[in-house]
Amino acid sequence: MPVTEETKLSAELRSFIETWRDRPGNLIMILHRVQQEYGFVPREIALALAHEIDVPLAKIYGVITFYHFFKLEKPGRNKIAVCMGTACYLKGGEDLIFELESLLGIGTNQTTDDGEFSMEAVRCVGCCGLAPVLMVNDDVYGKVTKAKLPEIIAAHRAEG
Repeated sequence: MPVTEETKLSAELRSFIETWRDRPGNLIMILHRVQQEYGFVPREIALALAHEIDVPLAKIYGVITFYHFFKLEKPGRNKIAVCMGTACYLKGGEDLIFELESLLGIGTNQTTDDGEFSMEAVRCVGCCGLAPVLMVNDDVYGKVTKAKLPEIIAAHRAEG
């Protein structure tokens, strides 16, 4: 059977789409599920989704690009989120970003060539008392200094 737009959607995703097809806010919920499955919204899946739920591809991309949560490119295996909320910014969050850019050789919203790390600046992770804060995947690091970054990176590289 040739691969077509319809066959690219997994059975689980098709079932989820059917559950949400006629509900208000369905597109956002379906896109959340797509990103949960793939880690981002692949173009071919966006095309298949447009066909499946009869929504223009432009509308799908309008939602994806409006909400910062949705990603169009595959993130690294380790997703670094540097908090840039007020407390973290004032206590050196921007310095952490600059140091990570130097250590990893990437900018914000980019992925290392080996696919190990991606980095983004986020608004607030709710740990203001631990500022500056960064997260790697689901691990929260508080009171982070530039000197601690090589150790944090090494620990997550070793987990692979």
